Amino acid sequence: MPCAVESQWLMWRPVVFNLLGKTIKNVLGLGLIMLAAGGRRKEIVMDGGKQRGKKGIRGADGKMDRRAFLTAVGAGAAACALPGAVKASEGERPNFVFIFADDQDYEALRALGNDEVLTPNLDRLVRGGTTFTHAYNMGSWSGAVCIPARTMLMTGLTVWNAHEAHQGDLDEAFVEQGRFWPQLLEQAGYETYMTGKWHVSADAHAAFNYVTNVRPGMPNVFPNNVPEGYDRPVEGEEDPWSPWDRDFGGYWEGETHWSVVLAEDAEGFLEQAGERDAPFFMYLAFNAPHDPRQSPQEYVEKYPLDDVDTPENFKPEYPYNEEIGSGRGLRDERLAPFPRTEYAVQVHRQEYYAIITHMDTQIGRILDALEATGKADNTYVIFTADHGLAVGQHGLMGKQNMYDHSVRVPFVITGPDIPEDHRIEAPIYLQDALPSTLELAGEAIPEQVDFASFVPVIRGEAEATHEAIYGGYIEQQRMVTHNGKKLLLYPEAGVARLYDLEEDPLELNDLADDPESEPVMRELFAVLQDLQTKFNDDLDLTETFPELQ
Repeated sequence: MPCAVESQWLMWRPVVFNLLGKTIKNVLGLGLIMLAAGGRRKEIVMDGGKQRGKKGIRGADGKMDRRAFLTAVGAGAAACALPGAVKASEGERPNFVFIFADDQDYEALRALGNDEVLTPNLDRLVRGGTTFTHAYNMGSWSGAVCIPARTMLMTGLTVWNAHEAHQGDLDEAFVEQGRFWPQLLEQAGYETYMTGKWHVSADAHAAFNYVTNVRPGMPNVFPNNVPEGYDRPVEGEEDPWSPWDRDFGGYWEGETHWSVVLAEDAEGFLEQAGERDAPFFMYLAFNAPHDPRQSPQEYVEKYPLDDVDTPENFKPEYPYNEEIGSGRGLRDERLAPFPRTEYAVQVHRQEYYAIITHMDTQIGRILDALEATGKADNTYVIFTADHGLAVGQHGLMGKQNMYDHSVRVPFVITGPDIPEDHRIEAPIYLQDALPSTLELAGEAIPEQVDFASFVPVIRGEAEATHEAIYGGYIEQQRMVTHNGKKLLLYPEAGVARLYDLEEDPLELNDLADDPESEPVMRELFAVLQDLQTKFNDDLDLTETFPELQ
């Protein structure tokens, strides 16, 4: 649209919407945008982040809702006034289904080598697409690692830039300016949908066209109100906790387990999307397998305790846990007793695998619903997680550390022209999903986005988009991975650790005290300092580690 015409449209748009609002019901009828979700969601219409009943495209005050109008009109004059809507008409755009787990270790898929866990539907994605075997979360400014991970994902900002935005309410400004991930796709003509865990300070209802359930960071099971979920189990004593006991609330709050609700929500939107022409972007964020790791009894019973191994890198307690911010006072670490026992870790891993398998069942429902739309062949499905989890590895239970089990995540993509059953070892950040989806949609990547598209790597046009991987946790940990080696730095403890990830993927053998490691450590330290500058990390490591300069 020419700029002069667009300016006139922006001036007259409110008047046009008001006039059309008086006649739209007679022209289109309310049924055009009714969500055919089935069951208890059958009469819910979702628009502009609101859940509404039979009032349809009008809000609670009876006025026309702009997004509802554009959705209902489709190719009308107002829709043509939007640049994204024009682009969508130029050719068939691919759809995107982004499935997000919480706390899932990169190894917790059977198709990727874990023979203990049952994940038939995630395995189905692995076989049908490409897996980035070295996908990372960049780090965190708080113990709630999921908040930074998700803020980075939505804004495209790297960890310390995202921290600044989070502190200064700039993420709210991002939404107001239309700069969140779903908004960038909406501007390209996409209908955007969200349900599940949010844990970003901005308003999800403002960021997506459609929102069903917005879940908190974790189900409400904290030490103060459900102490039974912590400091357990103790071998030889009765376990006060049960994953399938609905009286504990948590995932069982409401009528149905939260993972099942998410699958129902997704099925409802897909049934609607299958009848519409506009491309769609779905953001499906499970709380699972985050604690409290609750699932039906039959899922827990799939994992007899005798069949659950203690991790090879198990320790009773991590030697620097207090200095690195992962000590006895951290909520995640209080889930199991100190010192750790093999029995306690086995029980926690049993419950971890059970809720992953339960989530996998729901993912199967989502994939089946996508197939039923007839649009699966033109849809990219991405599965990943916000970060990993230790669950007993290195004597740790949480994700507030820089070991691979906590910073690496599964990352699988399927869709048009994506190689099947393929593995790529080139490292990526999980937040690279934002620019990658924009590129796959044929859109330019805005300057605000700090992360890089991995599409050239999939297409064989580039070997890697990141030569080294940076990691940071508050002021107490820094990490760099480069050329198969990892350097960990603990400023408060004055400790440096070095691992050869190719020879020692479980990070069992610290090589930092070997004199022959000095050149490698110096090289990695220099790479880390360059990345600190690039990512606006102002933590000075030179005084604590002068020997590495």
